[in-house]
Amino acid sequence: MSHGIFKVPELRNEPVKNYAPGSQERTELKKALADARSRIIEIPQYIGKEEVFSQNRQAISPPHDHQHILGYFHEGSSEDVRKAIDVALEARQKWASLHWEQRAAVFLKAADLIAGPYRSEINAATMLGQSKNAYQAEIDSACEIIDFLRLNVNFMRDIYEQQPVSSDGVWNRMEYRPLEGFVFAITPFNFTAIAGNLPAAPALMGNVVIWKPAFTQVYSAHVIMKVFKKAGLPDGVINMILVDGPIAGEIVFKHADFAGVHFTGSTKVFQTIWKTIGENISGYKTFPRIVGETGGKDFVLAHRSANAKALATGLIRGAFEYQGQKCSAASRAYIPSNLWEEVKELILGDLAEIKMGGVEDFGNFVNAVIDEKSFDKITSYIEQAKNSSDAEIVTGGNYNKEKGYFVRPTVIQALKSDYVTLCEEIFGPVLTVYIYDEDQFEEIITVIDNTSPYALTGAIFSEDRYAIQYATENLVNSAGNFYINDKPTGAVVGQQPFGGARSSGTNDKAGSVLNLLRWVSPRAIKETLLSPVNYKYSFLTGE
Repeated sequence: MSHGIFKVPELRNEPVKNYAPGSQERTELKKALADARSRIIEIPQYIGKEEVFSQNRQAISPPHDHQHILGYFHEGSSEDVRKAIDVALEARQKWASLHWEQRAAVFLKAADLIAGPYRSEINAATMLGQSKNAYQAEIDSACEIIDFLRLNVNFMRDIYEQQPVSSDGVWNRMEYRPLEGFVFAITPFNFTAIAGNLPAAPALMGNVVIWKPAFTQVYSAHVIMKVFKKAGLPDGVINMILVDGPIAGEIVFKHADFAGVHFTGSTKVFQTIWKTIGENISGYKTFPRIVGETGGKDFVLAHRSANAKALATGLIRGAFEYQGQKCSAASRAYIPSNLWEEVKELILGDLAEIKMGGVEDFGNFVNAVIDEKSFDKITSYIEQAKNSSDAEIVTGGNYNKEKGYFVRPTVIQALKSDYVTLCEEIFGPVLTVYIYDEDQFEEIITVIDNTSPYALTGAIFSEDRYAIQYATENLVNSAGNFYINDKPTGAVVGQQPFGGARSSGTNDKAGSVLNLLRWVSPRAIKETLLSPVNYKYSFLTGE
């Protein structure tokens, strides 16, 4: 077989379509939405070459119209988990030994399929299944997943090119082997792109994967699996199981061939996973890789020099796009006393004209939260604020779940810097602001750093470079992604590698070389070109 040192398609981010009235993409997406609503589909598990249907069918409904049935997914069992592991391990050797450019071609083709014939389908699935508006779906389930798939190929090649130096008479080489065993990918509801990347990134590096998507994201996960299959992904490389977390974990985390977990979800669940892995550590063939991106309590800090309009816009977009259901969403804001009244009026003006409703109406900026459990949690914080002497509702506070799980964008003003909604993750359209004395900028930075256990994203708005530098330096451990004069959301693959530390995860930066390095086990090879034939060193020779 002939070989070559292959170049890969150049680094570039997928352009975001705007879905303006009259555009082709808007027409195609509207048709895809109508088609999806007009039929009921059955979603199986994908285990090896089989599409596994069970007797345990679970309904899928749009969060904004929970009486409508989009389809059913077939929930699996512990036996399905065992079978998926066996199938993956059977596929491992052949996939791991496949030349890297062949693996790359599968995921490059998947990216082109999503960019082209599957774009409207995956966006419509995300809009209906996860209640995202057209723009939020476009930047997630189209552009971001395309970027992950394409740019990861570049990052993979960069890794393989990292080779050691060689001295005279020696040729040193570094192999980047896949992990020994299988990887368990656990993905969340809120980003289709994350759901696709978490199994795809380890698979690109030659690993086999058991993928468990969130039940509330299965509708678009099904499209991802269809795309992977269409792109030529061999059977058994990525196996999608639809099994409750504890059932899957009981088997996966006790299996000797468990080699790593790629996780996005809650901090509490990740801590439980880490503890479970520790309890079973002596039973594994190798020390598993543990990669996780978890919760956030993301801050926006305004300096007294900030542009009020830019700040208000950053808060509106950062806090309320996708109903605040982003781990990076602006959840707490610290605004100086000299700006609050102006900023408040701007926020109230924007929220007065923002429309809320189903995703099929492209005029709706805000849609529904993901499910009833989330709705109840979010509204409990709102009710607590209504009844607290330490907080007041500035705007919003209304909600209704009769047709869909709708929570009106809510701004709470906390009167104490440690009020609960400044500290705890809510994961909904709730922004808490704290007004500080404009002359106490340095003091409020200390408060921000110590208020929350999380360290995912943060932002500062300021026109004062000294203030920007001071905040950047003194909030160095408070956010893995830090934004200056911008909202703390919207990381772009390859431009702002994403991840945080503290209780926000292992900070392995999805969308960068750093993440892919976690899914390889390097082997150093030294070849001596002329081997010594005598044990004696020169220093042994007499004077």
